[in-house]
Amino acid sequence: MIPTDLVTWLLVFARSSAMLAIFPVFSISHFPVQLRIALGALLAFFISVTLPAVAGVGLWGLIGLFGLEVCVGLLLGFVGRVLFFGLDAAGNVIATEMGLMMAVEVNPLSDARSDAPGTILNFLAITLFLSLDLHHWFLRGFQRTYALVPIGAAHLNPAALADLVARTGEIFVIAVQLAAPLIAVSFVITLTFSMVGRAVPQMNVFSESFAFRVMAGLVVFGLTLQFMAEHIANYLHRLPEDMLRVAQLIGTG
Repeated sequence: MIPTDLVTWLLVFARSSAMLAIFPVFSISHFPVQLRIALGALLAFFISVTLPAVAGVGLWGLIGLFGLEVCVGLLLGFVGRVLFFGLDAAGNVIATEMGLMMAVEVNPLSDARSDAPGTILNFLAITLFLSLDLHHWFLRGFQRTYALVPIGAAHLNPAALADLVARTGEIFVIAVQLAAPLIAVSFVITLTFSMVGRAVPQMNVFSESFAFRVMAGLVVFGLTLQFMAEHIANYLHRLPEDMLRVAQLIGTG
């Protein structure tokens, strides 16, 4: 018979390690897997001692609860990853408007090819997340999820599904909000050179406008980076509340 304290620790470890495996700050390729597992085990140790012991669970019941807690952890990690999906989308839009579609590199946060502005925004978000000590509040919010959705009490109800769909839609909202200045500048440049092209038909408008588009895009991107950082910080401050909101929805039977 497995001790009840060990069962509780294993189930908490399942949720914490699954959350850390998908959250960008802890799931980047440069973050060692051994350290991530150790962090999940340490987090489970501190949280499990504050929870009532799980008793009367057989082997198959333990496997079912383990899988359920992994799903809950992945869901909570997805809530934190929505912002970074939005930053990738914003980077793609900005690169398109600036004419930097070919400036693609490997993003170490996702091991996928990403545009340079998207990589810059991702690193900016991680820097803000750590420098503002928001990782402490994020882990504190994760600990509080057990008060809203105890071990084995998660249910995927219609309200939770609707909330997840709405959060997925926020990806495009974040992308448009961050890329709005670049979209406006690109529109003005396109309109200006369209008028010039009508006045001087011999001019190759596309080739002539490319340099202006890149130069104006870089200037506007640099000038608005501080406002983007403030906007990203506002979303980062909301992460613990968003996590608790989702936990409340899936904890309601």
